[in-house]
Amino acid sequence: MGLAYEVRVIERARSAEEAAERIGVAPDRLLKTMVVRRAADDYLLVLVPGPAQIDWPKLRSHLGVSRLSMPDAGTALDATGYERGTITPLGTNHEWPVVADRSIVGGGIVSIGAGEHGVALLVDADELITAIGADSTSIT
Repeated sequence: MGLAYEVRVIERARSAEEAAERIGVAPDRLLKTMVVRRAADDYLLVLVPGPAQIDWPKLRSHLGVSRLSMPDAGTALDATGYERGTITPLGTNHEWPVVADRSIVGGGIVSIGAGEHGVALLVDADELITAIGADSTSIT
């Protein structure tokens, strides 16, 4: 993949804001990787800035579907191989499509989950989007 990264190990945080502070990034540079279900056994990953929420009508419109849902924690673990709160778009146990919020593009360094609690990866946002083949659009 050739993606340059820096590992940050922190004490487990109780909120996205606390995690961002400990990692040393602004809250909007801390990306959440969320698992979204399109249909039975059909998922995608969605990258949004820490304080943002998915705008479900925008995401449904972008994907051309009328229904999406968030799976429970166990199903998200089965779909990705990662526990909720550690999910990363890198190295999932199945290569799911990724949609990244457009606000991430051109933002320089961002923090993403690294697959375990208290560990984050700092990566260039544009390099990440290219490396994982993410579709970038406005979804927040």
